Amino acid sequence: MYPSLHGLKLSALLAICQAIEQALDLESALDGVLSILSENLSMQRATVTLYDPETGQLSINASYGLTLEEKQRGVYRHDEGVTGRIFQTGRPYYVPDISKEPLFLDKTGSRKIQRCRISFIGVPIILHGESIGVLNVDRIFGDDVGPEEDIDFLKIVATLIGQFISLNEKIMEREAVLKRENTSLKYQISKKSKGLFIVGQSSAMVEVQRQLEKVAPTKATVLLLGESGVGKTLIARIIHELSPRAGHPFIKVNCASIPENLLESELFGYEKGAFTGANSTRQGRFEEADGGTIFLDEIGEFPMNLQSKLLRVLQEKEFERLGSNRTRNIDVRILAATNRDLGELVERSEFRLDLYYRLNIFPITVPALRDRKEDITGLLNHFLQKMSEDYGRQMFFTPAALDALLLYDWPGNVREMQNLIERLVIMSDSEYITLEFLKSYLAPSQNGSSAAVAADSSSPSRDAPPHCSSLKEVERNEVVAALERSGWIQYKAAESLGLSARQMGYRVKRYGLESMIAEGRARLRRMKRD
Repeated sequence: MYPSLHGLKLSALLAICQAIEQALDLESALDGVLSILSENLSMQRATVTLYDPETGQLSINASYGLTLEEKQRGVYRHDEGVTGRIFQTGRPYYVPDISKEPLFLDKTGSRKIQRCRISFIGVPIILHGESIGVLNVDRIFGDDVGPEEDIDFLKIVATLIGQFISLNEKIMEREAVLKRENTSLKYQISKKSKGLFIVGQSSAMVEVQRQLEKVAPTKATVLLLGESGVGKTLIARIIHELSPRAGHPFIKVNCASIPENLLESELFGYEKGAFTGANSTRQGRFEEADGGTIFLDEIGEFPMNLQSKLLRVLQEKEFERLGSNRTRNIDVRILAATNRDLGELVERSEFRLDLYYRLNIFPITVPALRDRKEDITGLLNHFLQKMSEDYGRQMFFTPAALDALLLYDWPGNVREMQNLIERLVIMSDSEYITLEFLKSYLAPSQNGSSAAVAADSSSPSRDAPPHCSSLKEVERNEVVAALERSGWIQYKAAESLGLSARQMGYRVKRYGLESMIAEGRARLRRMKRD
């Protein structure tokens, strides 16, 4: 090797270290390294090819001197060609003349017009004793220049690349953990500040909360499944508010409420003159949601003739307005919801299979209220408190009325409960909601409701408005029951009753429950030890 090249390589190595140190991400670091190799040392068409465990293939992750099309062609099996051999053996490979090497595939097609002799050097990128990729370069020079020092130099560069990849992976893992923690914290703050949150401590709703906190920070499409009224719209809104798109639009579209002949123009917009009555240009709902989130409710009602256009938006993030040939690109996250079985619709050829797969990336099933009865008391308290604030009235259920509501099947789920509580608060002349008053507002045909009403009617004393002392007893019993359900943890009991921590603390002190809580916790500790 010529002496002058030694100094060039030291300078290049220093520049490479600086490029890695200053880079903000893996891609920019690798691009900087490869440009230094090419421009300072005439190592042309430098590439970093990394192994993807999901596909089981090696693909060019970064390159210098290749077009985008050439880079995309650089995909290899882990045992294919020179690159595959270097990856599998973990040893460098030198090709003096690529035109005479049968293992050299030139998949990128970038060397076809080269007229002079090209030699090729590849070294493995090793991490923790295993190959994770390959660093390749071309060299154009005469027979008097040997490859040994070039190989040693590239091995040093490959080691630096491997260490940076390892560091980048750790940073990404830490970022993912911080994002999840941040999302969870934002959700807890929202609950404390009476923002958007899910009322319910049942295992089913705790799982829903866990799933939405996990998926919210990502870009993934979410499909919300469940009966009408279970709260799918609320969950979609929470996902948006916990995502990086929170400061951008949240656009809701009910696909079942818009006539089929108007849905396309509503979603995708139209140009002036596109149809009779189109007197001006109008943006569609997708354009309004650009940068934010669009929530497609009742997606099971989406017309077949528009499903291909929706699929294109999901896959390519592009569409055309009605009456226009101009392709528009958007950055929008899609959330969808349905109370129908999309798989069954696919079997009946009423829903496209490819669209179903694209929507079903992250499904969340929201349980019906009758399947999480333990949440009913907390929800009733939550809505009673909300209506008390809205209408300036403090309301209470008699024990018989509360029993009936706990046994009721809630066919309309949480939406039905909210509407029922609001009607009761408006219509009741008393601060006590009795079973007798409640009867006419419940759907008597629902399973369990008629039996519950009949059973409780036979106990008129339970339906009488309580005196002050018995009202305190009812409230005390509710607080104690909530504490027992929550393992004697006050803040959890407060959440189940729709109370703040301060309100719960006041009730604990008012009813002298401190010693009971201490005894309950001690009993639980003994049970765990036993």
